[in-house]
Amino acid sequence: MLYTAFILGLLGSFHCIGMCGPIAFVLPLDRSSKAKMLFQTFLYHFGRLLTYAIIGLVFGLIGKGLYLAGFQQRLSILMGVIMILTVIIPVKIFNQFQITKPLYKVIGKVKQQLGLYLNKKSNKSIFLIGFFNGFLPCGLVYMALIGAIAISNMFSGATYMFLFGLGTVPMMTLAIYAGNFFKVSLRNKIQKAIPVFVVIIGLLFILRGLGLGIPYVSPSDAKLQISNNTAACE
Repeated sequence: MLYTAFILGLLGSFHCIGMCGPIAFVLPLDRSSKAKMLFQTFLYHFGRLLTYAIIGLVFGLIGKGLYLAGFQQRLSILMGVIMILTVIIPVKIFNQFQITKPLYKVIGKVKQQLGLYLNKKSNKSIFLIGFFNGFLPCGLVYMALIGAIAISNMFSGATYMFLFGLGTVPMMTLAIYAGNFFKVSLRNKIQKAIPVFVVIIGLLFILRGLGLGIPYVSPSDAKLQISNNTAACE
């Protein structure tokens, strides 16, 4: 199921243009040299992907704990259902519970750090902008994290999030080099299509958990058990 991470990142990267595009547009890159600009673009992406991988490691560990507690591949069904519900249920309903309120204090500090490094022109600052950028709240990242939990292995969780970030690289690179090149109307249309992709990926996770014996999509319960036990021994 690792391939779903890259697909989610690739198809959802238009959402990234809207959320993280403003940061990409104003990156303090050294544009006097194409080689330097390319290297600094790499540093920015590496910073983001490193953050995603670290977060994926943590959430993959959570998934492993749930797996060892007896959820096994049924965890995949649960995560798939949650993915679909987050698309169907209006955001304002989630906001009523103020679940993310404590998180906003941390996010405020992250934004402060971003503001400081955006005013500095150095390779270190470019890397750190990408690193802190990865911690900014994003619905698409949350969807990917649900997938990382469903993988039920911390290293696979890190890989899942890394691949998700890798999927966003092409579009974010275009944003860095070409600026705000997509019309607002086109971005709005693509934004509306993203929930459809999230539902499809959620359904794939549900199929995976059902163990229907379909190769690569829904392997049998026995094969999933062997695969997860092997990963746990590594």
